[in-house]
Amino acid sequence: MSGQEYNYSNSPYYHVAHARDLSGKDKLLFRLLEILPGALSWGTILLIVILSIYKPTWAAYFILAFDFYWLLKTVHLSFHHRYNWKRMLHNIKVDWQDMIGNLKYEHIYHIVILPYYTESREVIEGTLKSLENTNYRKDRMLIILAAEERAGTEAIQIGREMEVKYANVFAKIITTVHPEDLPGEMAGKGSNISYAAEQGRIEILDKENISYENVLVSAFDIDTVVYPQYFLCLTWHFLTAEDPYKSSFQPIPLYNNNIWEANPISRVAALTSTYWQMIQQERPEKLATFSSHAVSFRTLFENKYWQRNMVSEDSRIFWNMLMAHNGNYNVVPISYPVSMDANLAESFWKTMRNIYKQHRRWSWGVENIPYVLFNFIKNKKIPLRKKIRYSFVQIEGFWSLATNPLVILLLGWLPIILGGTAFRSTVLSYNLPLITRNLMALAMAGLILSAIIGASLVPKMPESYRRRKSRWVMMFLQWLLVPFTIIIFGAIPGLDAQTRLMFGRYMGFWVTPKHRKGDTVDIAPTGQNI
Repeated sequence: MSGQEYNYSNSPYYHVAHARDLSGKDKLLFRLLEILPGALSWGTILLIVILSIYKPTWAAYFILAFDFYWLLKTVHLSFHHRYNWKRMLHNIKVDWQDMIGNLKYEHIYHIVILPYYTESREVIEGTLKSLENTNYRKDRMLIILAAEERAGTEAIQIGREMEVKYANVFAKIITTVHPEDLPGEMAGKGSNISYAAEQGRIEILDKENISYENVLVSAFDIDTVVYPQYFLCLTWHFLTAEDPYKSSFQPIPLYNNNIWEANPISRVAALTSTYWQMIQQERPEKLATFSSHAVSFRTLFENKYWQRNMVSEDSRIFWNMLMAHNGNYNVVPISYPVSMDANLAESFWKTMRNIYKQHRRWSWGVENIPYVLFNFIKNKKIPLRKKIRYSFVQIEGFWSLATNPLVILLLGWLPIILGGTAFRSTVLSYNLPLITRNLMALAMAGLILSAIIGASLVPKMPESYRRRKSRWVMMFLQWLLVPFTIIIFGAIPGLDAQTRLMFGRYMGFWVTPKHRKGDTVDIAPTGQNI
């Protein structure tokens, strides 16, 4: 293959999901790598407990160093958060029609894949209406409603009805029905959208003789509501990217479709997830695809679509592409939002359960660590420096998720509790809680910025809530719940996922239920609330 880049997607390891997919020494190596994240997290927690009992002074110094590290990290991330907030608000206000006017873009088509299971007609049509209201040419928009056979005839029928209703709106709208129990597949979004993409290629692109190079594919959740200029913004970034066929394009996920209906805990959990993605947009060298994302159809087709045998297909597609192109692949942050639902169920406790399950599924992205490390070992063409950087970022990120909140908010008191009378009589024992409290107070000052940014991201208050002044008050006071939410919906589901992976108890795909109290979705985070 002299003179031609080797495509690693032909490797037998390219779409491996778990150790059970391998045999012999490869299986053992992959299994050890699956144990690694949980071992590091539990090892950190157990180390603090053991040191608190036998070496409380060591434990105290470790906790103080950890607190300083957390403070510096918080300040560092807050700067990124603020910069991206300003960038996003700017991009929302930019006239992308004018920006793209100097480029030839009329040849660019957009395939939008909308996988759904048992979501309501209102949720599905809300997304289609937002696509209809975009400023991009509708004769260049190709919509695929990706239904699941296992969802039953009623769900499939909704797709057929939407085909008829929107047939004259878009260049093409079709419903695909993903068969259940196909060999080598896991029931979930990855297998569904991969099937839908291939059907779209056969039924639309090939029949209409549309070049794969001229098509961008957006993989959305079914509750995704796009802003009027989203596709213009996405197209501009694609046409101006340094290497558009070795790039994915990542918007900012805002969970604010139903933000006024959600309870404060749900709002904080949703906005915290958005904030992390905003921070990552300012660090593109650490950014992987998440939830809604876009990629060239040519790239997608050449590299065998999304992985069909795992849960975290949204992030795995980036790692697949990185391996396929021997490290020469990146994610382009577009700093422009798409809007989705915050967790909301029929009751408070169902909502809490759904938030936990959703965050555990996101934390199950830890399954990418053994895949990445294993394929870094196998693929000799990726530069060593890039392997080390990506490996550290992934391991440190999941380790921090599962351990940092627990160490800072709970385990920091263990030396005093378990260290014995001799340690409790020392000056260090007296100062430990004071220093920890002061450092945490400084770190928590960032919640003021979170409250301000959160207020700017929520849409206009619905008329039915206008008389309830307490809603706006709670939009600020809700940030006092952060110490609770980062433990219950951050560290614990993170440890849960890592422990399951450590013991080989692989998770299946869990579909987040979509529930709204109202039918209309009004999204407009333009900063006018500040």
